[in-house]
Amino acid sequence: FVLASAVLATPVLAEPMTGKAAKKLLFAPVKAEVEILPEAGLPQDMADALAMVGEGQPYYGAVAIAPEEGLMSEATVAAANFHDTAAAGVAALAECNAKKTTAKDCVLAAYIRPKGWEEAGFSLSSDATAAFKDYDMKTGALAVSVSTGAFGMAAGEGAAQAALGNCAAKNEKATDCALVIAN
Repeated sequence: FVLASAVLATPVLAEPMTGKAAKKLLFAPVKAEVEILPEAGLPQDMADALAMVGEGQPYYGAVAIAPEEGLMSEATVAAANFHDTAAAGVAALAECNAKKTTAKDCVLAAYIRPKGWEEAGFSLSSDATAAFKDYDMKTGALAVSVSTGAFGMAAGEGAAQAALGNCAAKNEKATDCALVIAN
């Protein structure tokens, strides 16, 4: 239930946008910034350490912790390189809850986003954004899996189907690949 509701909260485009429109909304695939979430209740030194480590992760990401086990637990999970923080949060919480040894559910401790991030209504993972530099603005297509962060690109005749296939081939759990950019 949690996975379904979070994935549904992620904007899925009814119609793919053009490469030109997507390019205007993407951030440079460079340094990330970290938002520490107060609900994790981390002391300042732990929050600072998490921010420092998180800045080295590819965006979009989330970090989940088991509150009764603390930040330095085996249950602490960073899910990175997703297409938005909501999907990364779902993945981090699921893995953290599977690993924790205490009763209390895991909580999100941080979000990892591109430096200077502002909500734009469309986003791609750091790797997909970096790959976009090779996107064919005339005949290209790009598909993404919100639940896994996988993506696939293709160009030429049949690009849409090829991009969907390339996306699914990147991760066996990428059963939700959808076309988000097409020319």
